[in-house]
This record gives sequence, structure tokens and C-alpha cells, in this order.
Amino acid sequence: MEHFESWKDLLNPEFYIKMGGFWLILFIIFAETGLFVGFFLPGDSLLFVSGIYAVEIIKETFGGTGSNLLDTTILATAVAIAAVIGNEIGYWFGLKAGPALYKKEDSFFFKKKYLFQAHDFFEQHGALAVIMARFLPIVRTFAPIVAGIVKMDKTRFLIDNIIGAFLWSFSLIFAGHYLDALFKNQFDIDLKAHLEMIIIIIVLVTTVPIIIKFFFGKKKEEVKQDIDISE
Repeated sequence: MEHFESWKDLLNPEFYIKMGGFWLILFIIFAETGLFVGFFLPGDSLLFVSGIYAVEIIKETFGGTGSNLLDTTILATAVAIAAVIGNEIGYWFGLKAGPALYKKEDSFFFKKKYLFQAHDFFEQHGALAVIMARFLPIVRTFAPIVAGIVKMDKTRFLIDNIIGAFLWSFSLIFAGHYLDALFKNQFDIDLKAHLEMIIIIIVLVTTVPIIIKFFFGKKKEEVKQDIDISE
């Protein structure tokens, strides 16, 4: 059993896996959109690292099946279901109380700017935003709320929600599981010994595009405004 030692533990996916295993992983994935606090929790890195520990997680929880593929599939499926439920609650909340969020004051758990970023992302990509948002930190927390606010068709949202959740869950968990096996067999490298570097790489890959879009998109908007003013 892991013990909380510092706030850095909250950013370490291995901490959650060792502290609460299967059920805590599901709760975090659900909370990311269902409780709207996921923007500071490890999402992509948690799934990737969970894939590395997939067999151990399922064995400790259910006794294991004896098949690495089946154990990993069970974990990925459970995570996908938790993600779908979380998004559906986010959509319902946006549908019922979303407009009031634009008047809500910022707090530790809620940042209004993230809601605006998710709204812009949704407006730009339409229905596909629900699927694409799964792979973007912060955006995926608020995308279902925005979908509810703009009253996206419930059936269309559910379909895109399921597709996005399963693509996100299976791609990252299976990548973690089979890349770990590949590196062990081909290069005699245990990825568990290099988790810090892996987490940093995943964070960079998933957040850099958002940072670039934020800064460069802002500059383009300023240029556009200047052109409009000059005209």
C-alpha cells in the first residue's frame, strides 16, 4: 500500500495504481469528466502506466484470467465504461446548469478559462470534438459540459462518447502493456524503471499542442482584430 508523502504524488499515476488499484483508476477516470476535477489529475499517463501494470491490477482485483490479452482487455473495457459514464454526467450537467457556469467565480477546482477553451474547441470541430477531446487534457474535462450547453443531440453525443472513450482507453492501455513487453523482450529494458521519463514524454505530447494553439491562436486572433480595425 502506498502512502501520501507530497503533492507530487498526485501527479504520479503509479501512486494511484499502488494505492487503490483497479477501483481507484476507474474513479479517477470517472471524476475527470463526471466530477469536473480531472484537469489536474493524470489522465493519459495513468492509462498508459495502467497498461504496464494491467495483468497485476486484474490479478489483485479478480484473481486474473491467465491471459495477458484478456486481463488487459478487461481493464481497458472497464476504464472505457467509466469514461462514458463520466461524460454522460458532464453532458447532463451542461444541459441543466451549464449556462450558470459562465457566471461562476474561479476556484481551485474550477477555472472558467478552461470552459471557454473547450467551447472554442467544440465550435471548431463540431461533433468530432467529443471524440477528439478524449485525447486532450483539460479539454476533455469540459467538452461534455459544452456539448450539453449547446444542446448537442443526445443520441449523437452518446455514440461519439462511446467511440471516443473506447479509442482512448484501448489505445493507451494496450500501448502501455505491449510496449512494455516489447522493450523487455527486444531491449531488456523494464519501462517500470523509467516511468518518470515516460510520464514527462506523455505530458509533453498531449499538452504542447494545446499550448501552441493557445498562444498562436491568440496571436492570430489579435492580427485578425487589427485587420478588422484598420479596414
